[in-house]
Amino acid sequence: MSERSDPVVEEKQLANYDVLSEVTHEEGIRRDYELKCNLINRCFQEEIGFGRYQWQLFVITGLGWLADNIWLQGLAIVLPQVQQELNPVRVEYAVLAEFAGLIVGATTWGIMADLIGRTVIFQRKLYPESYVGIFLIGDSKITLFLAGLFGLAAGGAPNFVTFSSLIACMGFGIGGNLPVDGALYLEHIPHSHQWTLTLLSVWWALGQLVASLISWGFIANYSCSPSIPDGQCPKSANMGWRYTLYTLGALTFLMFICRFFVFDVQESSKFLVAQNRDEEAIKQGVTVETITLKLEDLQAISGDRTSKPAPNMSTSVRNAFSGISLSHIRPLFSTRRLTINTTLIIIIWGLIGIAYPLFNAYLPLYLSAQNSESGSSSVSETYRNYSIVSVLGVPGSLIACATVDYTRGTGRWVVGGRKFVLAVSTMLTGLFFVFTTSKTSAAVLGYSCASGLTQNAMYGVLYAYTPEVFPAPHRGTGDALCSALNRIGGLIAPLIKIATTPLTGNASANTANGPVFVSAALFMVAAVLTILLPIETAGRMAL
Repeated sequence: MSERSDPVVEEKQLANYDVLSEVTHEEGIRRDYELKCNLINRCFQEEIGFGRYQWQLFVITGLGWLADNIWLQGLAIVLPQVQQELNPVRVEYAVLAEFAGLIVGATTWGIMADLIGRTVIFQRKLYPESYVGIFLIGDSKITLFLAGLFGLAAGGAPNFVTFSSLIACMGFGIGGNLPVDGALYLEHIPHSHQWTLTLLSVWWALGQLVASLISWGFIANYSCSPSIPDGQCPKSANMGWRYTLYTLGALTFLMFICRFFVFDVQESSKFLVAQNRDEEAIKQGVTVETITLKLEDLQAISGDRTSKPAPNMSTSVRNAFSGISLSHIRPLFSTRRLTINTTLIIIIWGLIGIAYPLFNAYLPLYLSAQNSESGSSSVSETYRNYSIVSVLGVPGSLIACATVDYTRGTGRWVVGGRKFVLAVSTMLTGLFFVFTTSKTSAAVLGYSCASGLTQNAMYGVLYAYTPEVFPAPHRGTGDALCSALNRIGGLIAPLIKIATTPLTGNASANTANGPVFVSAALFMVAAVLTILLPIETAGRMAL
């Protein structure tokens, strides 16, 4: 028979730790969960802090973000050489295939994170004469394995259909990183260090840079001359793009090994208390032994002295699939304000999902076209310019990190915060995209560098704001919806590219302008919608 706790005790616990409770009841969460999170947040802030485990988690989750952009940019990088050798009807179909896989991956892995958990569990079970290691699906350890496997296979594809199919499978694996990694990291850090969630985006920028430098080394030295017509470039003379994919696949496998064998990722304590697994939250979710938070403190809130036992993974998977419903979606629209905010942020993700790949997924083609128009057809120069653009993404993330919590003013008007920085960086990205249609290579390169800086600042804030605005019980689902619509937007981008460029898929300095203008317009619209978001998460402790 369980004992009910004293309501006075509950209110006293809440009063002891301010978590901006004025917005809590609009977030679609249970009262007991809110109170438990207050205690956990206080424990992270006052006792655990930001220590060695958090820094390790910063690196290990950052590798997932790096892997995501490595492959997003990796495909963009190899498209000109794939087109020259395999001679597809439309090379954009490869991007279409990638985003089809990303849609399924983002939705599947993100929702499963709320149903099963944030981490993959590696269990060792004793059988009569052997130990058996069992992979059990849940988080982004297995996603890196799938991405590395199919990415390597794509490098050996004999034709375009096989290539696109393998790229789609790679997209399914890599699509789970962003929805889960950000949530896992956010739920293991104190409020005073939530700004590092924005800093995590530096790994995204590094992913583009790493892919650019690898491709510059291989493609510039092991590719057919641009003067050779499409379909007449032999494989033996065009191994650069294949070497690039082999290297990216090997790097992804190395990241998988680091996650699986080197670093022990703990399950999120906030996920565990949302599942009424309080005892596990104390033993596993909190990462130091000297804390004062006890199991009895959590149980006193709900009044239930029994802790739900940890289910084995086969039971978790079976229950998850048998019980899939709208239980994690409805709370995201539980009030008018939350409905508006959730709808707007999903739309913003969708608009950026169209605009970003519409420009970046074909940037090597655009740069190559501009070089040809200006009298230079050097493959090395094209990939050198692409690498220069990629370098500027790193300071973009750092700028976002430095400004995202900077506020000035009191009362109604406040300058700074997530929304302000997101709106400004998104608007500047659209503006600089327009100027990339300039007539000289130097001007195109300059404005592409400027847009590279602002769009990485934009993504840095967007990746921080999105998991912060969703409470932990539904964070994976909220992130999954945003990420899925973002990937759907990426699926639309190749269709726009196809409609605005010649049948060969090649862009000229003039035909490239159509997709660029569409991309710029979508960024401008997204910036306006950002201003309309009713919830600001700067200075607010994530539940």
